[in-house]
Amino acid sequence: MKQETTGTEKAGAREWAGLVLLALPTLLVAMDITALFIALPQLTADLRASGVEQLWITDIYGFLVAGFVTTMGTLGDRIGRRRLLLIGGAAFAAASVLAAFAGSPGMLIAARAVQGVAGATLMPSTLALITNMFRDGRQRGTAIAIWATCQFTGGAIGPVMSGLLQERFWWGAVFLLAVPVMVLLLVAGPVVLPEFRTADAGRLDPASVALSLVTVLPIVYGIKNLAVADSGATTGPIVALIAGCAFGALFVRRQLRLERPLLNLRLFRRRSFTLVLTALMLAGVAMAGAGMQVTQYLQTVVGFAPAEAALWFAPMGLAVAAGTMLTPVLVRHVSAKRAIAGGLAVSAVGAALLAGVENGQGLAVAGVAVLALGTGPLFALGTGLVVGSVPPERAGSVASMSETANYLGATLGMAVLGTVAAAIYRHGMAGAVPAGLDRLSMTQARETVAGATALAAKLPVREASALLRAGHDAFLSGLHTVGVIGAVLFALLAALMAWGFREAG
Repeated sequence: MKQETTGTEKAGAREWAGLVLLALPTLLVAMDITALFIALPQLTADLRASGVEQLWITDIYGFLVAGFVTTMGTLGDRIGRRRLLLIGGAAFAAASVLAAFAGSPGMLIAARAVQGVAGATLMPSTLALITNMFRDGRQRGTAIAIWATCQFTGGAIGPVMSGLLQERFWWGAVFLLAVPVMVLLLVAGPVVLPEFRTADAGRLDPASVALSLVTVLPIVYGIKNLAVADSGATTGPIVALIAGCAFGALFVRRQLRLERPLLNLRLFRRRSFTLVLTALMLAGVAMAGAGMQVTQYLQTVVGFAPAEAALWFAPMGLAVAAGTMLTPVLVRHVSAKRAIAGGLAVSAVGAALLAGVENGQGLAVAGVAVLALGTGPLFALGTGLVVGSVPPERAGSVASMSETANYLGATLGMAVLGTVAAAIYRHGMAGAVPAGLDRLSMTQARETVAGATALAAKLPVREASALLRAGHDAFLSGLHTVGVIGAVLFALLAALMAWGFREAG
């Protein structure tokens, strides 16, 4: 294993400065998954995006991060982690500028796709470099805890930053936030970050990369479009799901036959390893899905301006940060298993609160804050438990699996739970939109509450009031359903961790 570091046992000032630098892209990549929550209504109105286009705008970034992160982990082993990090940082900055000034939904989706591929180069590189820089076990644990706090807090504060920027500028400003961060990374990275590569890294298998993508993307397409498809228009999504599953079977078969697979599936024979990865992914599903619905609720139903909605959403970010940072204190008194299981039970209570939201912002904000607080032990300990489940020489590939679970969970939450909520909204609005209006406005009103609000502004007071009431009721039905689904997911995960996890596993 080739490394270009000082080789000292204890990390010094350079390593801690490097950790601060690595925390910035970690925070930013996580923020970009959720940053459009607050900007979505204005973005939708400006670009006249359809319901499906909205989902692609919010989802494509995270899905490509999840789809490419394992591939980029292997590539980093071959060409150098720092080199890959800097290449990805430059590409991320360029794509962010394109996204900020996109003039159509298609252009924005394309820019977000490039951001996703670039983001996939950043995450495995940051964690791999941290494990290389911090050789002392206690220091490494502290560094990984800080890294995890940035990663998971970033997703929660993304909407807050988005709202504050949108209040003074426009929705594209949220993307420009990446530019100075990446410039700093490119300037300071060669100075404070060591280079690291593995001399005997496995060959990057193009067939495995292709199979992983043609597994994930058709399944995503099918899930997103099946629930919103009109009657008789479900053939395409069903075919996509079947094709994705078929390619997935081929991917699994190839990985089990390769001496150096892209994804070491044999690790899933370890029950505790599988449980933690599953918990990371499903917790991300519930957290991201609930967060997306609440941010839209604060703006389109309660009626807050973007900055005001962002401030009301801030408790979610503060709660996940508090839960993560308090975990080291918690595990002095209880085992990691009990801390994680207990936290997930708390999250179930928070998700259940969302099922009772009727008017105002209080219960919605309390629900997502309690939900986020409970995920702290899982997010703080999960990465360390996964990485620690294998020998150090295999930690890089396992870290890529952890990242895949994290981002796939977050983006599945926005896609699957967003699709469920959208389907419920469409059902509730089926007969609520007045006839005789232009087709585009009617279609948008049936697909999104933002569209209904825009259409109501063109109607007489009585008709506008009825349309808004129907739109708000339909949206609340979707929010309630997302809350119930999240509560069930968290309760099941708490039970699985309590009775199925073995800390020695």
